[in-house]
Amino acid sequence: MNDAVVCRPVARVHSRFTEVTGMPIQSAGVPQELAQVEVFAEFAAGLRDIEGFEYLVLFTHFHRCASEKLEVMPFLDDRTHGVFATRAPARPNRLGLSIVQLQKVEGRILHIAGNDMLDGTPVLDIKPYVPRFDVRATERIGWFADRLDALPTIRADDRMA
Repeated sequence: MNDAVVCRPVARVHSRFTEVTGMPIQSAGVPQELAQVEVFAEFAAGLRDIEGFEYLVLFTHFHRCASEKLEVMPFLDDRTHGVFATRAPARPNRLGLSIVQLQKVEGRILHIAGNDMLDGTPVLDIKPYVPRFDVRATERIGWFADRLDALPTIRADDRMA
């Protein structure tokens, strides 16, 4: 049995961030940070009707991440956690997820706000953000519950209880 999964990029991010140092770590924390997503010509037809959505979910590859770890110390905590209990980039398959605001579409270029990606980041898929499908009310947010005050954009009511 072949367990290989092959993904090919459908787009590439053009961002002012060329190094990890100084780059935002969550799109919600930088709602005004602009970038462009250049969709490759062979996938351009997939953009039809995308301008009707305010937010998009981008699935990306952490192409500059040097390692994959199963235990990491996230920026919000001073102790390690299993990587699947964090948003850390040093993870198996190095997959990233960003929810960005679509500002406008110019041909194959998506102008976005809320950029937390490096220049050149490969985009593996683009999906529309639909609150009825994507938002869940929860009281249980693991170790993040103790760290909500660590970020100015995260509040206690972010648990949506």
